[in-house]
Amino acid sequence: MMRILLLSDTHSYIDDKILDYAKHADEVWHAGDIGDLKVTDAIAQHTKLRAVYGNIDSHDIRSCFLLHQHFNIDKLKVWITHIGGYPNRYNPNIKKELEQDPPDLFICGHSHILKVVPDKKLNLLHMNPGAIGKHGFHLKRTMLRFEINTSKIENLEVIDFGKRGVKTK
Repeated sequence: MMRILLLSDTHSYIDDKILDYAKHADEVWHAGDIGDLKVTDAIAQHTKLRAVYGNIDSHDIRSCFLLHQHFNIDKLKVWITHIGGYPNRYNPNIKKELEQDPPDLFICGHSHILKVVPDKKLNLLHMNPGAIGKHGFHLKRTMLRFEINTSKIENLEVIDFGKRGVKTK
């Protein structure tokens, strides 16, 4: 079993509360718009990190991370990218590859909207953790946490930090 913390769109923001969740994960996956390497550096001090760059990320970040991450964990085929779209509305730049060789789990960021949607046509699960940063148009700050066990996703949980700009305990 592997415990995963999935986040996106930090836009240079990281705090102890996010890092507390990272400390309890076997891996943290960041789906782009990192904003500042201090974010990924802080996460990497606590656990293994896999990340992609997003459309707001600088050359420094792009030199450290790829646009796409393709990997397998426990026979689960994963693809992480920042701008991927949603089932029936995938980004045209990746649609063909997605249809020809679909992963089991397709992860995107960018929209700042949390969604977990099965794509029955491509037989995959699409996840977008929403945005955990404090900058952007999103109303709520969210992340996802789940476990991978024998190539199955289990115990999926939304971590809701509440409304953006409202202090939480």
